[in-house]
Amino acid sequence: MKKSLILSTVLASSVFAMSDAELLQSAKDAGLMPLPTTQKAIEAELSKSGVKANVYSKEKAELGKKLYFDPRLSKSSLISCNTCHNLGLGGVDGIPASTGHKWTPNPHHVNAPSVYNAILNTAQFWDGRASDLVDQAKGPLTAEPEMASTPELIESRLKSIPQYVKEFNKIYKDGISFDNAADAIATFERTLITPSRFDKFLNGDLNALSKEEKAGLGVFIDKGCIACHTGAILGGTMQAFEVAGKYEFANVGDFKGDANGMVRTPTLRNVEYTAPYFHNGAIWTLNDAIKAMGSVQLGINISDSEAKSIITFLKSLTGQMPQIIYPILPPSTDETPRPVLDY
Repeated sequence: MKKSLILSTVLASSVFAMSDAELLQSAKDAGLMPLPTTQKAIEAELSKSGVKANVYSKEKAELGKKLYFDPRLSKSSLISCNTCHNLGLGGVDGIPASTGHKWTPNPHHVNAPSVYNAILNTAQFWDGRASDLVDQAKGPLTAEPEMASTPELIESRLKSIPQYVKEFNKIYKDGISFDNAADAIATFERTLITPSRFDKFLNGDLNALSKEEKAGLGVFIDKGCIACHTGAILGGTMQAFEVAGKYEFANVGDFKGDANGMVRTPTLRNVEYTAPYFHNGAIWTLNDAIKAMGSVQLGINISDSEAKSIITFLKSLTGQMPQIIYPILPPSTDETPRPVLDY
């Protein structure tokens, strides 16, 4: 992070006098890069960070899509992955803290991050406790305030459904297992990449962004936002929090980061879709979020006009969402364990 801050200081004096080509080079020098758009490119990008991606196949991704939308993986048979990571709402649920089994609010009051482009996070969860999407997928499935299931219940439900048995046996040598279900879900999530006009700009199309968006990019670099929001998804790495000041809403929930106080930086891709913001969803507008980041992380005041310019740039990060056709899920059978509602 210090390296990025130094770089932003060096760039600050000249960024507004730059030509489009010079702005592009400055963005690249700051570590901004286009999204990888093929599975091979995704794996190559992950390998740079020491993250090993699970094995991809189209068949596995299709199975994972069904599991992603299937509420029968939850104890109640009411909650699916899509409940909190709604693909029609930018991959989030649009509330400060997610609500799970028995209408239970998240006990730590943490906000559900977007699942779009999540494969490119170098750490998963706000505290980075999972290194990859397979491990991450297991958490919500078994967390009591979320889907409240167990590996045994998930395996039992899947094994009771002949179509799932057939599909798992075709893809996995050992057929249905909790680990394989998480692997399939993560494989589907690998496909949720959202390239935008900003990627065209980074790939050399200087006309892909408007004059106003380019100006916003300049402010974004000048102010030092690239210290943490860099890389292909403009985030996704573990960073120190409250570097320069105190977060006004730090007392909302008990989340304090990992053992070292580090917090996973959220991606800025599709950020106009993902309010409310911050780890506890306490800030609802991009304007307020940008100003808070200025004081909390950078120790600077960001004016209304500067925030507006940055927002204009950030909206260029809204990408093309992959078309997801809601799957027709295979029917339950007489052997399928019944929903456990815990009324």
